[in-house]
Formats: sequence, structure tokens, C-alpha cells
Amino acid sequence: MRKLLESGAKTLELDLSAVTQDTLLRYIGLLDKWNKAYNLSAIRDPYTMVSRHLLDSLSVLPRMSELMAGRVGLQIMDVGTGAGLPGIPLAICLPDQHFTLLDSNGKKTRFVLQTAHELGLKNVQVVQDRIEGFSSATEPDIILSRAFASLRDFASGCENLASTNTHLFAMKGEYPQQEIDDLPAHWQVVQCEPLLVPGCEGERHLVVMKK
Repeated sequence: MRKLLESGAKTLELDLSAVTQDTLLRYIGLLDKWNKAYNLSAIRDPYTMVSRHLLDSLSVLPRMSELMAGRVGLQIMDVGTGAGLPGIPLAICLPDQHFTLLDSNGKKTRFVLQTAHELGLKNVQVVQDRIEGFSSATEPDIILSRAFASLRDFASGCENLASTNTHLFAMKGEYPQQEIDDLPAHWQVVQCEPLLVPGCEGERHLVVMKK
């Protein structure tokens, strides 16, 4: 699995330290272990998890790095995180940023909470709630979703959290032209780019939106 991760990171032009790689693979080990009992992911093979979960999550890192521009302490929210994707892999790679991982499924948030504890991720907060009912005292800089909902539903759910400075990152499959057309008028797509995910077949796109 390490060779798959190293090769994929090189393709994505990511410089991951040995410690970071170790932590990412420990996460896959925990996911594989819990998955047998709690059905957290449809993917059962840990080797496939490296590409479909780790590398897929990390494929947005270059674009996030552009927005962060060397700043630390940014507030990043992962909506519908499920088993911690993409939030846990990103939090491992970005220890200087703060992550809130939100999901309404108690079984999944318990796994994410335990995983953050076992991996020593001090920059992760886990919340069991729906995005529509969640409130935060701190304005998010970036709100992420991975195969969570339509762009319209994602934007509407984040309406009360997002300011004009907040970027919404929606990770999609094929180019979502119809979803873009269905967005409310006050939401603007500022970028939609293909994502290269090593080892994953099919199209992947990142849609970045702002008010």
C-alpha cells in the first residue's frame, strides 16, 4: 500500500513526509478494521481504498494550497464526511489548519471521533448534525463536500454558514453542467476543473463556488 500511496502522491505532485504517509496508512487500517463490523464504506479492499479514498481526497490539495497561500489556522469544514472523507486525509496533511467534520450518522461520527483520537489529530473537531441545523461561531474559510448532494442542495445547506469570503469545494464525478445551471443566482461557480486521481477510473471534477 505504501508504494501505491507514494506513486499516487508523486503523480499529484504532493510531497508527503514518511510520518504523513504512515498516518494516512494507519487511517486506512482503522477504516478497514471498522468497516468489517460497521459497513462504513462499500470499498472492502484496503489497496483500493488507497486510490479511491486517500488519493481521491488528496487530489484537491493543490487547489486548497492556492487559497491558503501560507496562512495557518483556517477553518475548513467537511460536510457529509461519512467515514472521514475527505476530511481526515486532508487534516493529516494540513496540521496547521482546523477541520470540522460533520455528519448526521452517529455510527460514522463515532468512527471518525475514535480515529482522530487514535491518530492524534488535534486539529479535528467531529460533529453529529445536519448541515441545515449546524451553527458555528467561526466563519468557515472552506466548506468541502465529496459526493454529498447536488450543487444546489450543497449551496442551500451552507447558506447560513457561508459569507462572501467562503469557498465551497464540491468534489464531483462527471462535469455537472445541469447542476451548475440549477444553482441559485447569487451563487457563482468560480472554477470547475478536472481532477486526476491515480488508480481511479472515470471522470472527477472539483467545482469551487462563492456567493
